[in-house]
Amino acid sequence: MDYQRINRRLEHKGRIVDVYTDTMKLPDGREAEWDYIDHKGASAIVPVNSEGKIIMVRQYRNAPERYTLEIPAGGLNRGEDRELAAMRELEEETGYRTEKVEHLLDLYTTVAFCNELISIYYTEDLKPSKQHLDEDEFVEVEAYTLEELVAMILNGTIQDAKTISAILAYKAKKNL
Repeated sequence: MDYQRINRRLEHKGRIVDVYTDTMKLPDGREAEWDYIDHKGASAIVPVNSEGKIIMVRQYRNAPERYTLEIPAGGLNRGEDRELAAMRELEEETGYRTEKVEHLLDLYTTVAFCNELISIYYTEDLKPSKQHLDEDEFVEVEAYTLEELVAMILNGTIQDAKTISAILAYKAKKNL
């Protein structure tokens, strides 16, 4: 016997996620309730400027209650292509645009209770544009060398999973 979902009950419908309680039948026949968070998905990008520095965004994050340093990223709009979403987020958050991206990896952020899948791209073809921040978004744009970012990952300054995965995947892709 395998796992089987018997019921899914909506507990909260949010702007970004919906929270459910799933009643699961376990392999031994017992039942258990599991939390499940449904997410629309997201895209992110590692933007590399002409000097080889990576453009990062610093913003306040409510969950860890602090400012974080991250690659530009955001949720998908309904029906939006993941690659185009990465390019849109790049321009919205950093004020740079690109017309060419390369896929790095896809990752699930928290497989134990959430289906959020983030597609991560990179670009080395940035053109100046203009930020288009949401009304409630306050983002600082900063640039770092790959070495600086890897050091911040290793010393615990950067703890965001998508950013860590993206920076290390970019480093491996470029054999740096």
